[in-house]
Amino acid sequence: MAVAQTGAAPYYAVIFTSVRTDGDDGYDAMSHIMMEAAQKQPGFLGVESAREDIGITVSYWRDLESIAAWKADAAHQIAQRRGRDSWYEEYVTRICKVERDYSFKKA
Repeated sequence: MAVAQTGAAPYYAVIFTSVRTDGDDGYDAMSHIMMEAAQKQPGFLGVESAREDIGITVSYWRDLESIAAWKADAAHQIAQRRGRDSWYEEYVTRICKVERDYSFKKA
């Protein structure tokens, strides 16, 4: 996975931090489906994800309306319900406005 190329600030970040339950129970397949679906959403700018003891996924969006539309997406709502019922011990979602950013990349 590469670092997301978001374009110029300002934009929004949705930070999803989670602790998983044991076992897969369809999680990996749904994760791939949701990633593909999110990338097709208007306003989606990119995503970064990592998992060790906790998982952190940061998705980037053009505006709050794009985030609200993704949260309301029917397939995403099914995944959210499955997450609460089967996949997560706990999670926190944080929404932040990115005012500025800067980067480095070796040539």
